[in-house]
Amino acid sequence: MPPVITGLIFIGLLLTSETVEDEEAPLCHILKSPEFPLMSKEGDVTIGGAFSIHSKITQPPLLFTEKPTRLRCSSVNLREFRFAQTMIFAIEEINRNTFLLPNISVGYRIYDNCGSTLSSMRAVMALMNGDEWTLERKCSGQSAVHAIIGESESSSTIVLSRTTGPFKMPVISHSATCECLSSRKEYPSFFRTIASDLHQSRALAQLVKHFGWTWVGAVNSDSDYGNNGMAIFLAAAQEEGVCVEYTEKFHRSEPEKLLKVVEVIRKSTARVIVGFLAHVEMNDLLEQLRLNNITGRQFIGVEAWITADSLVTPTSFSVLGGSLGFAVQKANISGLQDFLVKDFWETEFKCEEINRDSVTKTASCKENQDLMELRYNDDDVAELRYSSNIYKAIYAVAYSLHSILKCSHTQGCDKTVKVTPWQVVESLKQVNFTVKNGDKVWFDSTGAAVARYEVVNWQRGSDGSIQFKPVGYYDASLPSGQRFVLNTEAIMWPGGSKELPVSVCSASCRAGTHKVLQKAKPVCCYDCIPCADGKISNTTDSIDCKKCPEEYWSNQNRDACVLKKVEFLSFTEVMGKILVFFTLLGVLLTLIVAALFLIHKETPLVKANNSELSFLLLFSLTLCFLCSLTFIGRPSEWSCMLRHTAFGITFVLCISCILGKTIVVLMAFKATLPGRNVMKWFGPTQQRLSVLAFTLLQVIICILWLTIDPPFPFKNMNHYKEKIILECALGSPVGFWAVLGYIGVLALLCFIIAFLARKLPDNFNEAKFITFSMLIFCAVWITFIPAYVSSPGKFTVAVEIFAILASSYGLLFCIFLPKCFIILFRPETNTKKHIMGKTSNSNVHY
Repeated sequence: MPPVITGLIFIGLLLTSETVEDEEAPLCHILKSPEFPLMSKEGDVTIGGAFSIHSKITQPPLLFTEKPTRLRCSSVNLREFRFAQTMIFAIEEINRNTFLLPNISVGYRIYDNCGSTLSSMRAVMALMNGDEWTLERKCSGQSAVHAIIGESESSSTIVLSRTTGPFKMPVISHSATCECLSSRKEYPSFFRTIASDLHQSRALAQLVKHFGWTWVGAVNSDSDYGNNGMAIFLAAAQEEGVCVEYTEKFHRSEPEKLLKVVEVIRKSTARVIVGFLAHVEMNDLLEQLRLNNITGRQFIGVEAWITADSLVTPTSFSVLGGSLGFAVQKANISGLQDFLVKDFWETEFKCEEINRDSVTKTASCKENQDLMELRYNDDDVAELRYSSNIYKAIYAVAYSLHSILKCSHTQGCDKTVKVTPWQVVESLKQVNFTVKNGDKVWFDSTGAAVARYEVVNWQRGSDGSIQFKPVGYYDASLPSGQRFVLNTEAIMWPGGSKELPVSVCSASCRAGTHKVLQKAKPVCCYDCIPCADGKISNTTDSIDCKKCPEEYWSNQNRDACVLKKVEFLSFTEVMGKILVFFTLLGVLLTLIVAALFLIHKETPLVKANNSELSFLLLFSLTLCFLCSLTFIGRPSEWSCMLRHTAFGITFVLCISCILGKTIVVLMAFKATLPGRNVMKWFGPTQQRLSVLAFTLLQVIICILWLTIDPPFPFKNMNHYKEKIILECALGSPVGFWAVLGYIGVLALLCFIIAFLARKLPDNFNEAKFITFSMLIFCAVWITFIPAYVSSPGKFTVAVEIFAILASSYGLLFCIFLPKCFIILFRPETNTKKHIMGKTSNSNVHY
């Protein structure tokens, strides 16, 4: 049956007065039988109380054909009974106080709601109307009590507060923590000496995050307390980056749902369970987990059950051992323990204790036989953390009445003042006092107390008993960052372990990787993907990788940026040494040839081949070999300009000499023809001028190149991402290709002329060797272009050096090797007669 309909039915059944239309009607009287309190005492002012002294209720059948029988309550809840005892203790203490309400006696009326909202409605109606059969003539008389203390659970407190709200009856709860009760619009006369779940729920999320548990399960009571508290926790957990694998709820009256919850817990991978449960639901869950042998879970609890003595059984530690949660702070109230253990029974039930074996019992004791069975059960007294909240609530009402009645120590209280509930409500908003244990009592704008919790841990003591050991605290009144304090070393985890349990959907991603969310799963479930080349992550669980600066690269582990390796062709590496070797070898061979020609400069062979150009050619070849050295080593501004200009000028000088020699050979043959005298135009002077002119043109091209846009050292970071190639940028590509193109034009021209002169009728025709050398030269540089463009890094420079060396060796061997062979091994052919053959070259200038 829905709670609203049920409430309306009870309001109809429990209307305790009927309006008399006739003014002469005798009296206003109670309909049906009144509801009597479980414990009561008369006084000048009366405080009501409602507690779940019995935790189970048996609902009678509603047949609608006969009057329903009374609800039957069973299963005494010792914890709640202690609350009622504490209320009586505080009232008796106030009655003995000569400073607070000095001449006013305080009475009480305590009802048992049996842990049911149905009984809560019956109790609140009785508290508002009283239990007399006849009331005063007007039925709108004053309520039976001036304030109500209760209830323990939020759902029952909501019923209580909604019913008393229209009548402005103050209700002060000691443990109803639902944030929903903070609404002053809906609950204008509600107060509580405990904090709202808003703080506890957020603190739970912070506690879970503190231990790195990002994958948790959540179970709550299907009530206002559990649903509101869990909703706040889930929102706070999302802000903290904590994922919830499942959220289940059940009510104490729903055993089928409880079995489903247990099955979900069994199949889950989360090792941490946040239980936002009332102690009754927690007791039911504990029993089922124990029966199904589900152990090893780390429970995170709330104040409602984390220190509930009803959960402490010989077998409960196997399930709840190591539980961690927030508890109401302990408060030592002097005299309370003795009253709870002994004095209450002797004063309230008139049962004087003689000894454990002989007890005098009166009829009063027999009427409360189920309570008398708990007479010697005082094991939980040390853990009555809510007792101080009840104690403070009673004193808050007393101070309010003290203010309303204008009490003073000398003159007492004004008993003529008629106290109304709304006056008590307004006075409660202003109370600010300190109880004897030093705690300050005041209510904030929502009617709640400041949030202070003790973090407790379920541990087994040295004597084998289960203890709720304090391991930290949470104080919402402190500045942010100082509210939460934990002594992690003092915590005992499930199974008696000292090692922190792990509860994550996915293991932490190490540095060097980043998180990639798994499809259709919460954000806490992810894969760890290594960072891409050139990116790093230097923290765990990084959501992305950072790109390294331009001159840096990621290390092997991808967790740090290191300077990129700088690459250039150096003298110390193998390739550089090989190229230097062949360069120096070429220079040496060139010098040997020059020395050989110098020694045999007077021989016909040397003279016939234009010794002056030959020596100039050998000099230029030496420079060609040496210019390759400028390409080796770390590029600098000067080396970049030198290498390309030196290369261009020396090769033009070399080709110019060859071109001059080729023209001389061709013209010498033409001069032997009748009527021809062309050699006068190709004498030594003209040869020198032609070489100078050809070379000077290349020098001018190089000067323009260096002036307009010269080559410069450049850090190439595009070809290789992981390293920097130090190279010489061309500056102006036009200048580079102009230099190279000019060399190619001269080489092509030289090749054509030598090709035309290759079949001249001399025994030793130098044009043949020049043709072959130019063929090699052109082949080398034609293949150089694609190789140069496609070669990576330092190999680009190596290809260029190889082309220089190959073409230089080609010229050296093709032009001078045959002559050296004749000079050294065929000296008999090194004669004028043999060289001239049948052709008379008298016009050739030696």
